[in-house]
Amino acid sequence: MRRGYFSINDLPAWCTLNDVFFFDVQVANIKDRGNGLVAKKDLINEDDTAELPSLLTVPKELVLSAEGVEEYAKENVSFRQLLDAAGHKSTRGNILLFLLFQLVLSSPDYAGGQGPSTPWTQYFSLLPTRVPTPTMWTELELSFLKGTSLEKAVPAKLTALANEFDDLREKVNDLPFWNEILSVDESITMRDWILLDALYRSRSLGLPKSGESMVPCLDLVNHSSKATAYFDENAKGGVSLHLNGGCMVPAGSEITIDYGRDKSPAEMLFSYGFIDEDSNARRLVLPLLPLQDDPLAVAKLRVFGTQPKLEISEDEDGNPCWAAPFAYLMCLNEEDGLQFRVLQENDGSRHLKVFWQDVDAMHMLSTIKELIRDHELYQIFELRAITVVLDIVRGQLGELTGSRGEGWGSGTAEVRRAVSHLISLETAILERTIQVLDDQKSKLLQDHRVVQYLNMMSPVQINFGAEAANDEEDFS
Repeated sequence: MRRGYFSINDLPAWCTLNDVFFFDVQVANIKDRGNGLVAKKDLINEDDTAELPSLLTVPKELVLSAEGVEEYAKENVSFRQLLDAAGHKSTRGNILLFLLFQLVLSSPDYAGGQGPSTPWTQYFSLLPTRVPTPTMWTELELSFLKGTSLEKAVPAKLTALANEFDDLREKVNDLPFWNEILSVDESITMRDWILLDALYRSRSLGLPKSGESMVPCLDLVNHSSKATAYFDENAKGGVSLHLNGGCMVPAGSEITIDYGRDKSPAEMLFSYGFIDEDSNARRLVLPLLPLQDDPLAVAKLRVFGTQPKLEISEDEDGNPCWAAPFAYLMCLNEEDGLQFRVLQENDGSRHLKVFWQDVDAMHMLSTIKELIRDHELYQIFELRAITVVLDIVRGQLGELTGSRGEGWGSGTAEVRRAVSHLISLETAILERTIQVLDDQKSKLLQDHRVVQYLNMMSPVQINFGAEAANDEEDFS
């Protein structure tokens, strides 16, 4: 379905009609950053406690939040039908349905019948038709992510979006208009759904009271880890933009806000399509898979409940630390004291539960390291976990430093620049993490309890090897 057109030059008139006010700032094109907000005169806030006028105010009626979606559903019967059929799962899902509705209302192909347009209908046409997030990259460009922490995250997200879109089409089978444009003539495609998701992720903000929301005009303000402004909800439920305390912005300079200074480079690229070069946040997340030869692998995944992951972060001095609760669960066995039991409730339902030393551990798996710390073999458990993590990190580094392939020169310069930056940052983190893990492993191998345990186990291992050799010989 074709997109509607709304020029940035028409935005001042739209703002006047909808009670959106700019004070001493204006929208302008920023080199290499798209549209942004710049100061019309020198702006100074010398005292953080001073009550200064807002730079921008947006009324509550325009804030696209969970409440805003529900209010619109009360006004538009057609949207209420769509929301009741396919929504009410999450704030994100409801907002995506609202954006889908505005995509239809704003399109020149729209023939009417779904209710009147809203201020958001026009504003939606101002939003970009392409967002530089990885979910909108080509297959060739996605191949550049090999070895990065986004290599598996982006395909997983695309799979989730495809499942959402298929579910949406199934849910609206009984709504003739939506069944027509989604499943019959396919005026709305999977590509449109991916765009709506990218618009939401790159433009939504966490408001103090309203939660995750999209705010027109405020979403034009670009990010900086050295932000000059902040946003808040005012007494009337609207949203205001204010200059940071102790801040001075010269006339013609850009006004910026902080999208999240603690977000890792991969998170920034995944959600916004760029990496903040000035950010000090150094963190990456890698998926964890159970050991292939572990007979309890399926049970461990089941009780853990969430997707296992390895989180690596660096402190202010650049020292890496890691956290991976599932890595400890991976390395525990029945002979260590790990047990799984199927319990039946009074209503007949059955549940799989995990126990450690006969203690119910179902709600302690996220802090399992503390749970096992008092065990006499704790140093052995720690050594096992570190060995597993070290293998994962080394493997990831090997993938990351490999060739990008023959198509590297074919991607857009924007994508190549972002991927190169991500590779450089994650390579440095992984290399430093390997050094730390090697040190931790070496110290454990010198621990007298570990030495005693390994010496005790060595003859057994030798016997196992001999038995395996004999078995193989007999079999042949």
